[in-house]
Amino acid sequence: MSEVSRQIGKRIRYFRQSRKMTLEELASVIYKSKSTLSKYEKGEISIDVETLYILADALHVHVEQLLHTRSVISSAPEREIRPHFFQGLSHFYAYWFDGRNGKLNRSAFDVFSQLDTNKYKIALYMNCADLEHYQRAENTYWGYLEHFDALSVIELTHQSNPMEKASIQILASFLDADTKWALWNGVSSRPMMPVALKMLFSKKTLKEDAELLQQLKISKEDIRLMKHYNMFCVV
Repeated sequence: MSEVSRQIGKRIRYFRQSRKMTLEELASVIYKSKSTLSKYEKGEISIDVETLYILADALHVHVEQLLHTRSVISSAPEREIRPHFFQGLSHFYAYWFDGRNGKLNRSAFDVFSQLDTNKYKIALYMNCADLEHYQRAENTYWGYLEHFDALSVIELTHQSNPMEKASIQILASFLDADTKWALWNGVSSRPMMPVALKMLFSKKTLKEDAELLQQLKISKEDIRLMKHYNMFCVV
């Protein structure tokens, strides 16, 4: 089996299980046999493009979410903005502290096709129990990543509830660093209210310890800056 077929099969299985669908149920929807669908999920046979789109519709996901993405450093034209932090990345992580339940929230991003010179399709899998299987997330958002000279901006819409939208700003993404602070602003559904929080982006998974939790919590310095500017900011 090819690595591409195996990875696509894993994604199909993740999303099928997250939708609480059995092999028989999904196979019936896409008009394939249970054994054929099982082979798709195991990567034993490749999937034609038409079937891939049918599967995406049946699972209520974008077809890019089923594709296997690889990190590729492209020979981009000189005018293209290529921030050091995002250069060559097709996948990265984000962490924030959820004061509603007092727990660490771990999330993962997939970067898909390029739409314009500095604009990309992107998916956010938020509140993942296990980053090894990040597609099994509590919430999934779909949107765009766009790079500018001074910052990068992510605009997102909740995949199941389009009322929930969010924007993330990453300052100075042109600097070469393994982690970057960002500001998330959007809507919370528990309870329903506008929110802003600081989020730590990382190229790799981070050690989830007391030090990381302390970094993610609102600090005295955060409060000082908030009072000074009369706004919540991340620097």
